[in-house]
Amino acid sequence: MKKIMAVGLSVIMLIGAFTGCGSKDAKSSTDNTKKQTKVIEIELTQEEYAFGVDKNQPELLQSVNTFIAEIKTNGKFDEICNHYFGDGTPVPVTSAAYDASKDQLVVATNAAFEPFEYTEGDKYLGIDMEIAAALAEYLNKELVIQNMDFDAVCLSVGQQKCDIAMAGLTIKEDRKEYVDFSDAYYSASQKLIVTTDNTEFDACTDAASVEAILNTKDKNVKIGVQNGTTGQFYCEGDADWGFAGLPVTTVGYKNGSLAVQDLLNGNIDYVIIDSAPAACITEAINKMQ
Repeated sequence: MKKIMAVGLSVIMLIGAFTGCGSKDAKSSTDNTKKQTKVIEIELTQEEYAFGVDKNQPELLQSVNTFIAEIKTNGKFDEICNHYFGDGTPVPVTSAAYDASKDQLVVATNAAFEPFEYTEGDKYLGIDMEIAAALAEYLNKELVIQNMDFDAVCLSVGQQKCDIAMAGLTIKEDRKEYVDFSDAYYSASQKLIVTTDNTEFDACTDAASVEAILNTKDKNVKIGVQNGTTGQFYCEGDADWGFAGLPVTTVGYKNGSLAVQDLLNGNIDYVIIDSAPAACITEAINKMQ
């Protein structure tokens, strides 16, 4: 990954919302501004992202899989990724208003997951959002984006309120109750975020050595995660993925930015989220300190 490009306004707004919040140790805001965060560059998991398609639209699933194969072959996918991981410029995406009388592609997302989906004003940006725009054009449909909490994304498709979930969505067995997954389009992983003064993981070389340290903790230690994501399943344990879980207290947040800000505020000890958002969030928050 070369670098993370422009930081979403949504992340910055979240940071601003927390300005002045005190820590559990009643540290001053001046002390808070001196703190920064860092990502432990070790992959704790291996997973794949896919799109969740309405089970009642098998023809859409077939079209989506054909589309994924095409953009992987013709370079469109690499071009979109370069807007966020390279020297390209993110392309804003506009959502039409929902209208049942029109031929629309209704996409469910959680636009607080940069660089896959986030907002700037009334525009959507991110890898998934640019793919959504390209998919709608491919299908000759008008694009409608519906922004919601992450743990409602698959449910909304399962209830036929949306056609497809595009939200940095990891393929997971229990989600198949609500959606049919497309072919995978992106390989992802979970990473640990700590404050920059934390040195306990400096000697770690792989996931096992990081987990060995985390497994020495107890319920007094708090790890922040985004609700409904792989990070939560990793911390709490998940039989489908073979995650044993950690002996800590897992604290859920609506998005990763809130979790990282609470880490800086001293209310939790670590954060575990997907690797690309981890890089974006830490860069954005560190710039504000």
